[in-house]
Amino acid sequence: MPRLICGYVHVIDGMNRFIGRIAMYLIFALVGVLLWSSVSKTFFNPSLWTLETAQFVMVAYYVLGGPYSIQLQSNVRMDLFYGGWTPRQKAWMDAFTVFFLLFYLGVLLYGAVGSTAYSLGYFGTEPFSFFWDLFKVLITQGPAAAGEKLGFLERSSTAWRPYIWPVKTLLCFGVTLMLLQSLAEFCRDIGRIRGVEI
Repeated sequence: MPRLICGYVHVIDGMNRFIGRIAMYLIFALVGVLLWSSVSKTFFNPSLWTLETAQFVMVAYYVLGGPYSIQLQSNVRMDLFYGGWTPRQKAWMDAFTVFFLLFYLGVLLYGAVGSTAYSLGYFGTEPFSFFWDLFKVLITQGPAAAGEKLGFLERSSTAWRPYIWPVKTLLCFGVTLMLLQSLAEFCRDIGRIRGVEI
């Protein structure tokens, strides 16, 4: 395998391993939020922020841990036949089916970018050009000018009313990491087919 592809696989694996190992500990943050929710409902006035905070932490846990799960091959598989195959046969099947995953993640990323743009007050049909213009203004004119390009920021409809853009931005980041990890797995499968372990 070319050194560039091997380097890509190692860099993406290292980055997703690092992020995934940190994301594992978000489960303790989730437990803490839910524990406080139970305590506050029992002994004090119920907190308004606990349910949505638990949802946001769960999104971060799931989305940031997904690429690491793909890397560890711990994602759910239907292995009625797959389990008995040789590593080379598995690599052929994985190299074929990864295109379905890449298509799904591409559609998911496109929708997430559009939804994130909407949460930042952009109601047009070109979210990528909105983010490109926002980036150019941020670099050339600074944060204050970039803030003026934003519209009405979307908020949750609950009593707490948090802004939605941080969790949507996190979703875009996590789906991008999954796309990169899926491409790395594809490269690894091509290597296995050729008899090279990356």
